[in-house]
Amino acid sequence: MATPRYPGPPQPDHLGAKRFLEEHPDAVPMGVNDFGCRPGADHPRPVILAHGTDSTAYSDYSVIGPQLVAAGFCVFAVNYGGKPGDDTYGTQDIWTSSAQIGVFVEQVLAATGAAQVDLVGFSQGANVTRYYINKLGGAPKVGQWVGIASPSYGGVLYGLVPVAEEHPIIFDIAELVSSVAAVQQAAGSPFMLALNAGGDTVPGVRYTTIGSRVDEMIQPFDNIALRGPGAVNLVLQDLCPINLTGHFHMVYDRLVQQVVLNTLDPAHARRPVCEYVPLGAGIAETLEAGQSESADLGSSVK
Repeated sequence: MATPRYPGPPQPDHLGAKRFLEEHPDAVPMGVNDFGCRPGADHPRPVILAHGTDSTAYSDYSVIGPQLVAAGFCVFAVNYGGKPGDDTYGTQDIWTSSAQIGVFVEQVLAATGAAQVDLVGFSQGANVTRYYINKLGGAPKVGQWVGIASPSYGGVLYGLVPVAEEHPIIFDIAELVSSVAAVQQAAGSPFMLALNAGGDTVPGVRYTTIGSRVDEMIQPFDNIALRGPGAVNLVLQDLCPINLTGHFHMVYDRLVQQVVLNTLDPAHARRPVCEYVPLGAGIAETLEAGQSESADLGSSVK
């Protein structure tokens, strides 16, 4: 776990972020991780951003982070789940990563004096933050949770999930060609079963998912949605049918960015602009950036 500190500018996509990180590996979205920030009355809960698999806080939130800061939030982000010597994070044991989120929440609460935080997770980041809330006692410290392209019920892991249900060793074999964290998010894996056991929401926390019908990584796409009481599930194409953004481009899509802002700050909500986004947007840039989506495309989770 690492707390990045070098302020980096907003980027157009994951590739732009990757190039900046090559020169500035400690990059963090502009304005994020200011531990001198004190929440105001309009935004009493700091926002913590959790990145996806084989990524970083800067790579996934170079735009959303500064937007939230500009809106008046104290915003923080941690690089969790890293392996010593690697330059990306979110690849290691997801139970450990979930606990790291809890440690970071405590650091943010202590620094800001706030009673609660809001958590925003992209892809795997949605799962580790929700596990912290639901299973590690985090609920009293969280006001709301927002999952962007959340693999809430996992994916099919190269089509091997039906086989693995009969032969669990398949999960162990798959880890040899993929990251530990990606395999742990396959549908029916021990982590996914534990995450949703007893219900996928807990009282006291507001849950919102933001998903796409054409998510390249999570199919069927309704594996994104939460089925527990009080959950709100927003589908991108219901808001704008001509926006065909999928998994890769979600955090860099302008409509998604506005929906995140509106969810966290409903008192100042603005109507998102509906504009055409072609199917497959962001895939080429993400593959060139060497993100885990390229290695794990068939796994249906980031």
